[in-house]
Amino acid sequence: MTAEKKDNTDRSGTEEQLDQAQLIEETGSVRSQNAKHLIHCLTIIGQVEGHNILPEDTKTTKYEHILPALVAIEQDRSIQGLLILLNTMGGDVEAGLAIAEMIAGMKTPTVSLVIGGGHSIGIPLAVCADRSMIVPSASMTVHPVRTSGLVLGVPQTVVYFEKIQERINHFILQHSRISAEDLSRMMLNTQELATDIGTVISGAEAAACGLIDQIGTLHDAIEALYHLIETREPRYPE
Repeated sequence: MTAEKKDNTDRSGTEEQLDQAQLIEETGSVRSQNAKHLIHCLTIIGQVEGHNILPEDTKTTKYEHILPALVAIEQDRSIQGLLILLNTMGGDVEAGLAIAEMIAGMKTPTVSLVIGGGHSIGIPLAVCADRSMIVPSASMTVHPVRTSGLVLGVPQTVVYFEKIQERINHFILQHSRISAEDLSRMMLNTQELATDIGTVISGAEAAACGLIDQIGTLHDAIEALYHLIETREPRYPE
């Protein structure tokens, strides 16, 4: 190899590393290049940020970054699968549901893995994938919609919250095996949380009640994604 070719190769490798670093910094995403199948790893961490900008000291996932990234992943012929890693406390309901609906509507094979917590609106984000997994030490908080700040004490406010809750429940029931009765019981539990109503469940409990498909590790999630890639019809047949 000539010095010029070696220099070009080094530059190409450096540029690729910089691109990967920028991708991670801006969207929390990374693509595995030297693997059995080319998969894109998307992380949803901290608090899902919606229409309002959260404080700088709050770890956030910005939905305006995630939505166009999902469009690009779905169109990219080289990407064969999407792995979603979740460690989120929840956040903006509409932003979380928007991301979940986008993932659920993808033809690209998807697998989600809850590795720390999948709380609140993190639940639709966990169940939206083709296959959902959770590590044994992770937990999920199931609770009804609530808000802080100024609330108008009128009947219309109650109706508004009921409609939001219906949207969330419908999505969860549509994309998981949990029963409506179990979901409602967990949400309306008043015996577990000190300052709220709802239920905190472990990874094993989430899998047992059908909220999550199975207990799994990172290896299990990747193997499940490989299986989906190898058994599903290609998105863009030749």
